[in-house]
Order: sequence, then structure tokens, then C-alpha cells
Amino acid sequence: MKTYLATALLSASLALPALADQHGPEISMLLAGNKEDNGFMEAGYNGLLQIEQEFGAKIAFIDQIKPEKDLLAGALRELAAAGPDMVIAHGGQNNEAAQIVAGEFPEVKFVVVQGGVTGPNLSSYEVLQEESAWLAGAAAGLLTKSGVVGHISGIRVTPGLKGRGGFYNGLMHTRPDAQFVTTFAGDQDDNDLSNRVTKAEMEQGADIIFTMLNAGRTGSIEAMRGTGTRQIGNVIDWTQVESEVFVASAIANVSIPSVEAVRDLVEGDWQPGVVRQIGLENPEAAALVLSPDVSDEVRQQIDGLRQQIIDKTIEVSTEYDGPELEM
Repeated sequence: MKTYLATALLSASLALPALADQHGPEISMLLAGNKEDNGFMEAGYNGLLQIEQEFGAKIAFIDQIKPEKDLLAGALRELAAAGPDMVIAHGGQNNEAAQIVAGEFPEVKFVVVQGGVTGPNLSSYEVLQEESAWLAGAAAGLLTKSGVVGHISGIRVTPGLKGRGGFYNGLMHTRPDAQFVTTFAGDQDDNDLSNRVTKAEMEQGADIIFTMLNAGRTGSIEAMRGTGTRQIGNVIDWTQVESEVFVASAIANVSIPSVEAVRDLVEGDWQPGVVRQIGLENPEAAALVLSPDVSDEVRQQIDGLRQQIIDKTIEVSTEYDGPELEM
């Protein structure tokens, strides 16, 4: 476990109505993983750095905690015991632990990013990653040549399940006869594991695979390289990182929820007991990016589907009760 502390002076030019003429807020964050994973945890850490810069916050964080309830609760207790204004638990795997620890520290405000829990001093802020995942599934249905589309995630948590369900239902919207191969491998960061799982799905005929992984994405990339199988990434724009492998990326900028939570705090608008959701209507938070080699025809179809989701003429379902690939 690694704990770090950083401070920043409040700039006179920042307008912080609820904290005027005071030092910036004290914000602590728990990252249930490596802050340099090129994925979900790194996005959360980048959000914390933005909080430090934008709001003059004094920040602290703990990372590299295994996603086990008792370990997460222990780390949250350590952060809360220092008496910050807000503790942010980054990731839905913190839901249960945050509810427990928030009850033990009623004077501290708690937020779970990508969570679905609330309480007297607890709220959740969520980017609707299932909306960009739905568009990713729709694109996979339009782009697959084999008619077999895969999905790989690590741990079985609510955001991952919702993302998988969104992807599947988007696929069924554009290619209802497609075969869907899916697995939760059990670890977000194990590259040997993700490499084996990716090869197993490719052996099933998958020519496009949606990966919801963190540091373990590298193993999946290496398994696909040079094979013609394309990957759809998530969280960041992977088409700019590995253009040969990635045909699209389902952006879910999970740095935004923590920044919005602190913005609400300093402006006096933060409320406990609510789940605040941010979707495709904010393209900085949720979007599907397509590789330059995707045709204009597919792009136009995806643009139309995006607008239908925003207009609520398409309801994004996150349900999936089909089979999973056993490893």
C-alpha cells in the first residue's frame, strides 16, 4: 500500500464561493489499483490532480489496494481519520466499504465514483459508461466480418457488468444474429491472464473484442497484434495509442465525477443521498471514438444512434443473462 500527500496554494483568481477567503478543501482519494495503469485508476488520479490545481486543494491518496471489502474499508478509514472535507472512493468496487466507513465518520463527506450507494453523508457520482459501451457494441455489430464479437473484463463489479450489458445490447441492435463471447477473467491487471483469455476468444472466432481492463490491457493488445483482430478500448482514446489494434474506444472519462463532486462541495451544492449521473450529453465524459479507417457510413450511423440515446428514443439496457466463456 502506498500513501502520498500533496498540497497546493489557493490561487487568488479562483472563485470558490463556499470557501471564499479560506484555504482550499482537503480531499482524499482511494484508488483500488495502480494509479499508473493507463486506465480507470490513472483517470481517477488525474482527476485528483485537477482538483488540486483547479480548487487549490490539499490532496492525499492511497493506491494499490486489492479490491477486497476489508482492505478497502481499512484504507478508507485511514484517509477519513485525517479529517478531510471529502473522501472519494474511486470505483464501484468501493460501494460496500464506503457505506460502512461513511457510517463511522459522519462528519466527513464521502463520494463513490462509478458507485450506486448513498447515505446521510454519502453520495455517488457516475459517468454512464454503459452509454458509450452501447455505442461500442453497435459499432462492433456494424464492423465485424466474422459475426463473432468478444468482451473481456476483470473483476465482476457493477460498473463492469453494466458496461458489458450495454455493449451486448448495442451489438444486438445492429447485428442481432451476432455470436457474443464474454468473460470476467478475475483480474484487471494480470497481463498473462488477459493474453490467454484474448487468445481463447479469438479461437472462438471473435474478430472484434471489447476490453474493460486496466494494466492488464497490454496482454490483450499483444495477443491481437498482427492477427487482424481489432480491439475496442475503454476509458481513454486507445485509437491514438495503438492505431493498428484499436478500431474504437468507448470513452468514459472517470476523472470528471470526482472533479464535479468537489466543485459541488466548494460551491455549496453537494448533497448526500443522491446518485449524480453524467452521460453522452457531455461528450467530454462519455463518447465513442472511431479509428480513422472506419467508413463515413458507419460514423453516420453511430452519430444517429448517439443522438437517439440522448433524446431517449433508445433506452440503453444493461441486462445480460447469457452464457460466459469458461477458462
